[in-house]
Amino acid sequence: MSPPPPPLGRGRKRAAQAFDDALDDAELISARAALAQGRWQSARSLLVHTGDDWDRRGHRITVLAKESYSAPWAREWLLAEPDSTDASVLLVLSLVHRALRGKEKPARVREACREAAALVPHDPTPWLGLLILERSLGAADEVVRVFEAVRARYADHHHAHHLMVARLAERGGDDGPDPLHEVYDFANWAAEQAPADSPLAILPVVAHAERYRVLAAAGHESADPNACGHWVGRRARLVMKAAFDWWLEWEQDGHPRRLIDLNFLAHAKSCEGRGAEAAALFHRIGEHVTPAPWSYPDRDPYAAFRAARASALGTA
Repeated sequence: MSPPPPPLGRGRKRAAQAFDDALDDAELISARAALAQGRWQSARSLLVHTGDDWDRRGHRITVLAKESYSAPWAREWLLAEPDSTDASVLLVLSLVHRALRGKEKPARVREACREAAALVPHDPTPWLGLLILERSLGAADEVVRVFEAVRARYADHHHAHHLMVARLAERGGDDGPDPLHEVYDFANWAAEQAPADSPLAILPVVAHAERYRVLAAAGHESADPNACGHWVGRRARLVMKAAFDWWLEWEQDGHPRRLIDLNFLAHAKSCEGRGAEAAALFHRIGEHVTPAPWSYPDRDPYAAFRAARASALGTA
């Protein structure tokens, strides 16, 4: 039996939300809407045309997989095309998100991810799915092993590096500020080893924000990022300047996750008090706000975004 379509009104509800993981990927948005109605052929075509653009493939499959209807429709797709590796990968990432919602057993999903990875040995995406799972549920050593499996297939994988930074930032959360914390070393290493035009150049800013999230949640920093010293120390200023200078020289208009980087960078520049630089970033972001890092540590992300944008653009 085919899965039922989503409830009426789903589209209106989505339109009313401020956040969309698809960002500005119009083809992905169209394929997701078709998949919601069981037309998996659109997702099939999307992934075929994505090819081995690994960052884009990972982004598109991850967004599709988050939807509650993705697993049943991926199974329908596999019934029609049992040899489809794209359907298999979409299914296992859908199972990852079901496991994170408590609807699948993590051990079974881990096994499914590894089975899918064996079908597509050069594709980092099944390993990305496993990393998403282990980032929340796995032991530290296993997170590192899975991350290395992603890097072995695509060394500059954007999403995987973000997941590692978020996990590393949480180590030693109760110990207070530490300018030598391992997450900073990791982010700097990743930025330095990446090609000159790689958006991993922004990773030190992401590390700074993720560490702020952890420190503020533990009470070591103010819950208001604009009222704490985390963003204005010497190390912070050097990180922000290097990232902003990279963006001016190498802005990656075509990268599928660039708007995530721009939100992190705009947040950092706003907290740093660099209104003119933040304004340039807000113009690029438009309405494509992301929950992280505006929600850090426990703020209303859209309200925080709008306040920072209004201040930078002089419309407050």
